[in-house]
Amino acid sequence: MIEKSMNTGYDISEKRVLPDRRRSALKIMGSLIGLVKPLIHIMILAVLLGTAGYLCAIFLTILAGQILIQGLGHAAGTQGAMSQGLFAGMTPQNLFVLMIVLAVARGILHYAEQYCNHFIAFKLLAIIRHKVFAALRRLCPAKLEGRDKGNLISIITTDIELLEVFYAHTISPAAIAALTSFMMVFFMGSYHVGAGIFALCAYLIVGIFIPLWNGSRGGNTGMEFRAKFGELNSYVLDSLRGLDETIQYGQGKNREIQMEEKSAELIKKQKKLSCMEGGQRSVTNLVILLASFGMLFFMLYLYGKQTVDLDGVVICTIAMMGSFGPVIALSNLSNNLNQTLASGERVLSVLEEKPQVEEIYEGEKDLHELGKEQENTFHKGSAQMLFAGAEASHVTFSYEEEEILRNYSVKIPAGKIVGIHGASGSGKSTLLKLLMRFWDADSGEVSVNGANVRGIPTRSLRDTESYVTQETHLFHDSIANNIAVGKPGASRQEIMEAAKKASVHDFIMSLPKGYDTEVGELGDTLSGGEKQRIGIARAFLHDAPFILMDEPTSNLDSLNEGIILKSLREEADKKTVVLVSHRKSTMNVADVMYEMENGRVS
Repeated sequence: MIEKSMNTGYDISEKRVLPDRRRSALKIMGSLIGLVKPLIHIMILAVLLGTAGYLCAIFLTILAGQILIQGLGHAAGTQGAMSQGLFAGMTPQNLFVLMIVLAVARGILHYAEQYCNHFIAFKLLAIIRHKVFAALRRLCPAKLEGRDKGNLISIITTDIELLEVFYAHTISPAAIAALTSFMMVFFMGSYHVGAGIFALCAYLIVGIFIPLWNGSRGGNTGMEFRAKFGELNSYVLDSLRGLDETIQYGQGKNREIQMEEKSAELIKKQKKLSCMEGGQRSVTNLVILLASFGMLFFMLYLYGKQTVDLDGVVICTIAMMGSFGPVIALSNLSNNLNQTLASGERVLSVLEEKPQVEEIYEGEKDLHELGKEQENTFHKGSAQMLFAGAEASHVTFSYEEEEILRNYSVKIPAGKIVGIHGASGSGKSTLLKLLMRFWDADSGEVSVNGANVRGIPTRSLRDTESYVTQETHLFHDSIANNIAVGKPGASRQEIMEAAKKASVHDFIMSLPKGYDTEVGELGDTLSGGEKQRIGIARAFLHDAPFILMDEPTSNLDSLNEGIILKSLREEADKKTVVLVSHRKSTMNVADVMYEMENGRVS
């Protein structure tokens, strides 16, 4: 069942971005800034260093202007009248030394500020990746099953990487621009209040109004670009996985054409963003030019009225021309910020997405205690594992609008092999997923050891159940490590014993590197039957008292099927097994068998 996150415009359970972002740019930035909290002290340091660095750069030109004024005054014999500003009492030699100090300080301060910003950015990206993986873990499997993996990969990789622009080049530059501009407004206002007001208006236009204007017209385009980028990633990933079929059926040309079309759509969005960037830069440069000349003419007007002296005209004009650096940096960010905020929206949507099934971390009792109360004891090595059976009572469940189970009831007695037979689509696999609590039933109750699964701690439930799916996923690792997924830290001997029960040991030993053989990406070097047997070996290694097997022999020949069913029969005196299959032959090992048809037991 698809559920959309509250207050977001991107639903990770869909393959597309919704037409309009529901969150404004300010809300996205506010949420992203909230993640900075653990590193706020470094952020404050970066802002102070950056502000000091920009002031050093700005006052380099102001000091040069002051030297020029004093030189003109000395030549005219009117130095006292011409130089009445902040640095009027300093000699040209002292001003020159101060310029050298500011130049050196500018370099040091800029380096220190960039170091702090990038430290924050890369540290936060690591934190965000951890949070995203944790969020995806919470959403699995209900919200992610069958979803667009390429788009998720795009979020985890490129979208998070783009946030570096926000954390390293947006937050502190915005604060630096505000602080620096405030100080320059105060400085120019010391010559004349009108000069301070004029400068304030110029800074607001360049640093706030132009970026907001550019962001408002490019926000949706940025989101569309990130969505198209994710779709292209998905298509490329899908094409790589299906190379054999593409070659076999001569579909290479068609795939190439579709890839070109998707690339062309992406380029079209990129060109639109580039045009917006060019327009924004042009408008910014025009406003800066007008503000610089405007300050000059305004100060000349005041000079004509003898409100300010020549010192004020020159210094305020130079200060106006040389102080746009911080707000220009802020204004230019709006070009990349369209994509960055789109990426932020997608990442935040993952972090805020509500899982369809909430994990339980603490419960009144775990399954071991519940089994002990029932006094049904089975031995697992030297430890006692206790299990008292499971039950589904009047369960109804639907995927979206499609009803899969309807008023379904079944009892699974402890220590028995329970077979569930039925055609594909009859709801057999869904029952196992409800027992695993991958989903919650719409109505009715699913219980294990006499307790509703909704109240059992998730870890306890997983430890008690082994689940063999129809399709076994293999990691790009050795065969031994793939089997060991069922029991982290398992010894090689334990892995081999599990493989023998799954009738895959002899095959593994025939390989050049045996259990250390790499299986390749998605287990491409193995057949379907070999992968399936490795999945069964995992379940045997996990050694849980309750085993759920979904079509465990569908890819096996009759010989290997018989060996695995024999192993199950041998395990039946100390385990409970639910065996789901459409094969009648698989049901021969069952102690109890149910027929399932259209979500009901017959």
